[in-house]
Amino acid sequence: MDGRDLLIYGATGYTGRLVAAEAVRRGLAPVLAGRGGAAIDTLAASLGVPHRAFGLDDPQAIRAGLAGARAVLHCAGPFVRTAKPMQSACLAAPAGYLDITGEIPVFERTIALDARARAAGVALVSGVGFDVVPTDCLAALLAEALPDATHLDLAFTSRGGSWSAGTVKTMIESFPYVCAARRDGKIVPRPLAAERLDVDFPFGRRRCAAIAWGDVSTAFHTTGIPNIRTFAAFPPAQLRLLTALRLALPLAGLRPVKRLLQRLAGRAVAGPDAAAHARARSFAWGRAWNDAGEAVVGTIETPEAYAFTAVAAVECAVRLLAGGVAPGAWTPARAFGPGLAGELPGVLVGPVRRA
Repeated sequence: MDGRDLLIYGATGYTGRLVAAEAVRRGLAPVLAGRGGAAIDTLAASLGVPHRAFGLDDPQAIRAGLAGARAVLHCAGPFVRTAKPMQSACLAAPAGYLDITGEIPVFERTIALDARARAAGVALVSGVGFDVVPTDCLAALLAEALPDATHLDLAFTSRGGSWSAGTVKTMIESFPYVCAARRDGKIVPRPLAAERLDVDFPFGRRRCAAIAWGDVSTAFHTTGIPNIRTFAAFPPAQLRLLTALRLALPLAGLRPVKRLLQRLAGRAVAGPDAAAHARARSFAWGRAWNDAGEAVVGTIETPEAYAFTAVAAVECAVRLLAGGVAPGAWTPARAFGPGLAGELPGVLVGPVRRA
């Protein structure tokens, strides 16, 4: 496999830089790409790899930019705006497509492209980072242990981590719809933080609040479980703030307000530094149960979320390029198997046990 078979788009973003560095560490020589400017020139020169510049508003320019690539690892969000043109170009190229989204609409769109992907001989896999590799694999493991499960709760937290500007911008893009669940197979909106759940993570119990997480989409397509809720742990003060934010969400959903908030996030949020990548840990917890009241519980512990994303995304790209994924649209656990997360360095998969 030639490292130039892989094109990393959005390489100058916070996570894109980590992904590009990990690809080079793995011995690849990927083509780095983005909208252009000095940043992509400087990054490519520092890593000793080629680069290209093209935007995502011209389909012909995207197709030209993908020339020679057998797979694209898409790292430029918010993906609700950027995934569609890149996926369309990959289907036309043809080239395999992976991204690191956590956005429910993007997952749903990717799965809806299954027939087109099969016809084009292309594999499409969204969410090959912390969103949603650990939780998707955990959901699959729980479903294997309890095949007739009808309900699934998933929760996550971190110790020592923080968000990047790109993550915050993506969250703002979803305003005013920031919470959802799967009920009887359908995705429905929920009030932000309206439901609470006390979760026993490996390091102790934490109170979690309902949020929108990619598994509302992916866990359903991976397992077929029709009722899915997702939660995240927050300190008490942040839980109170989330509750108060419900009143402001309609205003935050207005386009000018969104763009203002995203500009502010770009200036104020830096993301975790190298020390945090090395020190922090992230945790996922899941519980599945059936109509008879039988339940199973499991946990997965990973390195810091952004560091994990870089390793997981590059590993998925390597496996896709090696021919390990059939044409079609896939969730990570369906594309690479439920054991994917546990095969990555620094990941601890706890035993699935009866609850």
